[in-house]
Amino acid sequence: MSGAFSPRRESLLLYALAGVQFTTVLDFMLMMPLGPQLMRVFAISPTQFGLLVSSYTLTAAGIGFLAALFVDRFDRRHTLLALYACFTLTTILAATAQTYAWLLVARATAGAFGGLMGACVFAIVGDVIPERRRGSALGLVVSAFSIASIVGIPLSLTLAAYWSWRAPYVLLTLLGIVNFAIVFTTVPRMGAHVEAARARNPITQVRAVFSEPNHLRAFLFAAMLTFSGFTVVPFISPYMVANVGVSETELAWLYLVGGLVTLGVVRLVGRLSDLHGRRRIFIIVAAISMLGIFVTTHLPRVPLWVAILASCLLMPTFSGRFVPAMAIITAAVQPRLRGSFMSFNAAIQQLASGSATFLSSLAIGKSPSGELTHFGTVGWVAVGATLVCIFLARRVRSTRQ
Repeated sequence: MSGAFSPRRESLLLYALAGVQFTTVLDFMLMMPLGPQLMRVFAISPTQFGLLVSSYTLTAAGIGFLAALFVDRFDRRHTLLALYACFTLTTILAATAQTYAWLLVARATAGAFGGLMGACVFAIVGDVIPERRRGSALGLVVSAFSIASIVGIPLSLTLAAYWSWRAPYVLLTLLGIVNFAIVFTTVPRMGAHVEAARARNPITQVRAVFSEPNHLRAFLFAAMLTFSGFTVVPFISPYMVANVGVSETELAWLYLVGGLVTLGVVRLVGRLSDLHGRRRIFIIVAAISMLGIFVTTHLPRVPLWVAILASCLLMPTFSGRFVPAMAIITAAVQPRLRGSFMSFNAAIQQLASGSATFLSSLAIGKSPSGELTHFGTVGWVAVGATLVCIFLARRVRSTRQ
């Protein structure tokens, strides 16, 4: 299907997919900076907060494994629209939550649809964009993380600070409705893969995906990349408030400035990946991210501007390394298996992120003064996982696209 679209249609498609990523990323990211407020409002512990974050990812993993058996049997447009409609409904469920248990169920339900959408988006990019330009295309789609940090998170935190933690989910519902209409009118039917998929037994599909050693290396690479991030990311905001001395209203500045830097970095990394090789660029960015992990997880009480600088080191490298990594992963599979492969990959990543968050929540505690403990130890675990990723990046080979 590569090359089937004109440059203009290709650009419109990528911007629509970036819009999907923006709402799903914002939905997932919101829970983390809202951590200090949610822990106070619902009187929950770090472990209970970790479960709120990991419930999304663990549900996404379970549903993702099941969906991977059948996802290639359907037109990608229809799949994306159905998932997006259900996802938008879950934001209403979160906005109306009255208890911790209600909110937990809402987040778990959101994960059932949000995780699959990410896999669908990357499968579409892999189908449409030739491998030689895929780094730049993924850079555009992944830049949704930066836009969410620049606009979505600061606005949401401001609404939460001056109204309620529910306000960001009301905003997200409205954005979901608008963007659904954009996707409906922009994303074309994409069913060239359906006939071959329906001719295969689901068990045969699983064997085809998991019998290839290169696929297994790609899955492990994706899992370790995600694990290294989510051991620390969910607890950055609570750590900044409790240990570094950043106020809840000042958190917006960390996401705003860090997101602005990230926006430029991910697009640059995408172009450099196409020019100089995705593996080389991944290794460079991943190495720099280890410094960001160490600095952020060991940060003492410092002025706000120092905390912002730390976020400008961590956020761009975390997002930046994801661009060449996804280029490596999407190139590891043939188009006929890409939908199932990416669904399995998304499920594995969600399982890794949920496990990382929950394990970190067990390790992190609270001192009598309210500060988080053992966050530095968790940071070293993330550094170790990143080293494993660098080792694996050279061992995932590309197939002929």
